[in-house]
Amino acid sequence: MNIKIIAVGKLKEKYSKVAVDEFKKRLGAYCSLSLIEIPAQEIKNENLNEKYMELEGQKILSAIKPDSYVITLEILGKSLSSEEFAQKIKNLSQEGHNEIVFVIGGANGLSKAVSDRANFKLSFSKMTFTHQLIRIFLYEQIYRAFKIINNESYHR
Repeated sequence: MNIKIIAVGKLKEKYSKVAVDEFKKRLGAYCSLSLIEIPAQEIKNENLNEKYMELEGQKILSAIKPDSYVITLEILGKSLSSEEFAQKIKNLSQEGHNEIVFVIGGANGLSKAVSDRANFKLSFSKMTFTHQLIRIFLYEQIYRAFKIINNESYHR
């Protein structure tokens, strides 16, 4: 299975890079994983947040193939347990989806066009987290999902 993560912004903190790199290495045994980082729009005027989201959204959408299954991370998305998330990935694979694309928005969130493109909207929490932390959470949960799918120890 191919998994693509599209994230607005770059990882800045060393601890974030170390954590993500570790999960990337572990995931190599289970899937083909790629990352596309979309440059965050510099916020020069708070009144233009919608415009910034639209610009980021255009770049995100251009990186998604028409037949990709898209999961956006959104506060108002559906919350899943780790087991339910693993089952979702397993089901998508069994249904013949070759590529799952996860989308992490920037500071302004996701444009309506990106949200509308989603096949599934996932929420890790109703709380707001930095995109750096969400990226670590996402990599870890994808890794955990493959461990659950393969009945391997890790998840308790």
